[in-house]
Amino acid sequence: MFVTTFRYGSEQVGFRSGDSVLVALLRAGIRPPTGGTVCLAGDCVHCLCTVDGVAYVRACQVPAAEGLEVEPHPDDGRPLLPQPVSRPETVMRNLHADVVVIGLGEAGRAARDHHEAAGRMVIGLDARDGREVAGIYPGPLVVARDGREIIGVHCEEVVVATGSSEIQPVAPGTGLIGLYTVDAVDALHQAGVELGPIVAIGRPPTTAPHRLAEGELVRFEGEDTVTAVVTRTDGGEQKWECAAVSLGLGRYPRDILLRMGSGMPVTAAGSVGDPTELPPPPVAGVVCPCSGVSVEQLDSVVGRGFEELELVKRSTLAGTGTCQGQTCLPHVRSYLTERVGATPAPFTARPLARQLTISETIANYRLPGFFKTSLDSIHRQSGGVMDRFGPWYRPWHYGDPLAEYWAVRSGVSIMDVSTLGKMIVTGPDVNEFLERLYPTPVATIEPGRCKYVLMLNEKGAVFDDGMVCREDDHRFTLTFTSSGVSFAEMWMRDWAEAWGMDVRILNRTASLGAINVTGPRSQDLLESMGLDLLPPFLGHRRMEVAGVPAHVFRLSFTGEASYEIHHPIDRSPRLWQALLEAGDPFGVIPHGLEALLTLRLEKGHIIVGQDTEADSTARRLDHEWAVKPEKGDFLGRQAVLRTDAIELDRQLVGLTMEGPAPDEGTVLHDDEGLSGYVTSARYSPTLERTVMLGWVRLVDGEVPDTLRADDRLVHRAGTPFYDPEGSRARA
Repeated sequence: MFVTTFRYGSEQVGFRSGDSVLVALLRAGIRPPTGGTVCLAGDCVHCLCTVDGVAYVRACQVPAAEGLEVEPHPDDGRPLLPQPVSRPETVMRNLHADVVVIGLGEAGRAARDHHEAAGRMVIGLDARDGREVAGIYPGPLVVARDGREIIGVHCEEVVVATGSSEIQPVAPGTGLIGLYTVDAVDALHQAGVELGPIVAIGRPPTTAPHRLAEGELVRFEGEDTVTAVVTRTDGGEQKWECAAVSLGLGRYPRDILLRMGSGMPVTAAGSVGDPTELPPPPVAGVVCPCSGVSVEQLDSVVGRGFEELELVKRSTLAGTGTCQGQTCLPHVRSYLTERVGATPAPFTARPLARQLTISETIANYRLPGFFKTSLDSIHRQSGGVMDRFGPWYRPWHYGDPLAEYWAVRSGVSIMDVSTLGKMIVTGPDVNEFLERLYPTPVATIEPGRCKYVLMLNEKGAVFDDGMVCREDDHRFTLTFTSSGVSFAEMWMRDWAEAWGMDVRILNRTASLGAINVTGPRSQDLLESMGLDLLPPFLGHRRMEVAGVPAHVFRLSFTGEASYEIHHPIDRSPRLWQALLEAGDPFGVIPHGLEALLTLRLEKGHIIVGQDTEADSTARRLDHEWAVKPEKGDFLGRQAVLRTDAIELDRQLVGLTMEGPAPDEGTVLHDDEGLSGYVTSARYSPTLERTVMLGWVRLVDGEVPDTLRADDRLVHRAGTPFYDPEGSRARA
């Protein structure tokens, strides 16, 4: 009677001290449901299970422990989706040594003792002690799992002493339950596991009672469990009835780590470096139990001319599964030796000798899901309410978003716009490159001037927008949305390569900060800091602001006079403070996204990704003015010409209504029912009504004059809602 148990499926399984999960299961009469030869050494895939929510775990290498939750892999070999399990975070620990010895059997211990006697610092790693090595990488760097840790050992030399594994059979019936390697049979006998009558093939067990079968292995018989093994002698076939089969078919080097360390100071100790003796060529049966590759499949691919080992591996997937070729490689090499006439070298070792979980793979690796600007701590210290917008943390407001709004409309305010995508493009072909990239002429942009542009894909749909700013004949600064710059960079690089353009593309989003100074008194503030010759509207100029080298752009997203100051990111705190101090006489305060989203909507400016859809053409966005098909070829031009000839079905339009703003996404209705939805909505303090952008279905080619949202009347309105002449931005 066992007091200590773990759960296996719906059963409670008792175990003895020192048992592995597999030994405890076999003692309880539970065999792995997938069948196949059990090696008890971690080399095969026949005892895979899910332990505490982690799949593809070898039951023979997991110590039985109270409370373990073990689930068998189903008989098709694919684990069931485990329920989420809460577990501690996996951490990585870096160690340093002169020598790492992998495998602490007799040869490994001798190698360790030898190097320690020479005064060298040695770290030994052995899967049997819970330190399973996953790979060897340049350095050398040895990576191993150790409980809830991943350890990386940096060293001068690696000794691989992983020994050899027992060769498993390839014959009809190898998927039956009840097949064991000879070493597994002896180990189970010593552990008190009853296997029943045993028939031995090849090298017999040392301690377990058995009958030794004569002749060459032909097949195994039985339904789910083996009942007999058939051999062939000079006198013909002979059947040996049994409940278990012991298989002593020879050994094969466990050398995947040795192959992985090729070209590095990695040496072999013990049988891992012994000459290979291949088994007889397989005739029938499954060669690769991980991927289910049969001898018939090898016949097929080799018959089609795939005679190199690497090609056979790729065309059949033999050797790419859980055991990474340890089970099938000797048989595949033997097969090719007979068919091709030469013995192929083992294939290149893969990046991991053992599977790691995702948490183990990313241990100590930190990839921020959301980014912060260099002013993040200053925003928080100033009372900024931070929230995620796109991929960035940004201040939503500083306590009074209405005051921030009025500071922009009537005075002066500053905002951190460092998240803006910023790119430098240069090179001999830059003009032709940008002409092909953008749907509006670039050649007409003079040095020191900027132009608003859309980016279209091959379907003519808008996927980003920004500014093109010419610095000289062969140098441009481009801006993009905060969320779109990474994709835009890949897009540009791909097309530059496809077109064979000689251009240089440098993404400076992470190295340049940007602060927007905006409002009717923005020019007064900057002039008080000694800046004269500020750039005109849609102009840009390199200047020094408060001792900080800067590139100043006169643009406007707020509808008021605005100056974007791009500068080295490490100077952002100094420049921010200087602007606040200089702006104190003008009542300057910073504003956040809450105010900005109202300011931009009053001007009818779109936000790509919020106001656009996947098939939003410039025509549907009412931005036809930003696309010039007559300029010549550009990305998406043919799609634009084709869709422009089709009757417009829906459009993004300006809308107004009385009272508070509805939720963005609110459905719009006309007399016939569903008409569209609201993409952006804000109450305008200046206009004293709600302003919106929304997608609306056209009726008889026209946008309805009135709609309903939340059972309230909505009116069609032109954009911009505020200062339609644009005189304030140009002031």
